[in-house]
Amino acid sequence: MICMVNIKYEKATFSGGCFWCTEYNFDQKPGIIKVISGYAGGKEKDPKYEDVSSGKTSHRESIQIIYDSKKISYTKLLDLFWESIDPTDKYGQFVDRGEQYTTAIYYENEKQKKEAEKSKNNLEKSGKYNKLIVTEIIPFTTFYPAEEYHQNYYKKNLIKYLIYRNNSGRDNYPNNISSNKTLFKRNKIENNLNEKKFGKLLTPLQYDVTQNNKTEKAFDNEYWDNKEEGIYVDIISGKPLFSSKDKFDSGTGWPSFTKPLIRKNIIKKKDFGLIFPRIEIRSKQANSHLGHLFNDGPKNKGGLRYCMNSAALKFIPKENLKKGIYKKFIKNFR
Repeated sequence: MICMVNIKYEKATFSGGCFWCTEYNFDQKPGIIKVISGYAGGKEKDPKYEDVSSGKTSHRESIQIIYDSKKISYTKLLDLFWESIDPTDKYGQFVDRGEQYTTAIYYENEKQKKEAEKSKNNLEKSGKYNKLIVTEIIPFTTFYPAEEYHQNYYKKNLIKYLIYRNNSGRDNYPNNISSNKTLFKRNKIENNLNEKKFGKLLTPLQYDVTQNNKTEKAFDNEYWDNKEEGIYVDIISGKPLFSSKDKFDSGTGWPSFTKPLIRKNIIKKKDFGLIFPRIEIRSKQANSHLGHLFNDGPKNKGGLRYCMNSAALKFIPKENLKKGIYKKFIKNFR
């Protein structure tokens, strides 16, 4: 299908970190026919999201743009690309770290190569950055479309997308560059991130816990006595947080765990909401309140108690781990 389109239109391929965000920055611009999220530049055939995002392949998360060169130039696409990234970061983009999230321009021909090099040189001379521009300009080799659920992600999962983006650091970044203060003007849909919109995704209790840092009632919540095998994920972002293997009966009336399943998916923060300070546990991707960390857990398992709110979690039973994005965790229950 893409080959048929290329008879009439041209294509441009960029890597700019998370493809949900780079796709959004180009989508619906005049002259752009289609934006496809995918994986570019690697040697592995038919890569999957789980492998690319974890750095197991040589691909980068990327977008491929099908465009009408009579309505929008390649130079303009390059301008939009520079505006959507931090071209000085050689280790990733914003909250996403690793080679798979680094930036690159893949040129299709000599004309694109010359325009990309000229655009990069102009950016270096502009004085907008006090660091070296590290974005690579390399020949196009391969591009594989990502799984369907990643395409037009911001349209299909508006709230999750906005939460991710608002906490990723992307939208705040241009504020540090004086000449780029006008970038990332909020689309109307981004101004609708409010309780009414959240209501379509969260129950009132889930909203109150995750967004207002409230605590649900002890012994009167969904998972405090759940004994099924499986994993617990963030109710908003879907990121894996805890495993039933590490769950224990703390006698407190809330689901308690001795350790996280994926440590990088949570962050710790000092909480001075009570007379004595506590350590709050938040979801890294969604920046939502999950619960608190205490030092009264089982001594033989490290002595920690991650005391969570059921309303901040979603339980995925063991039998549902056999396929889909959580399938790699099924091995933990064999």
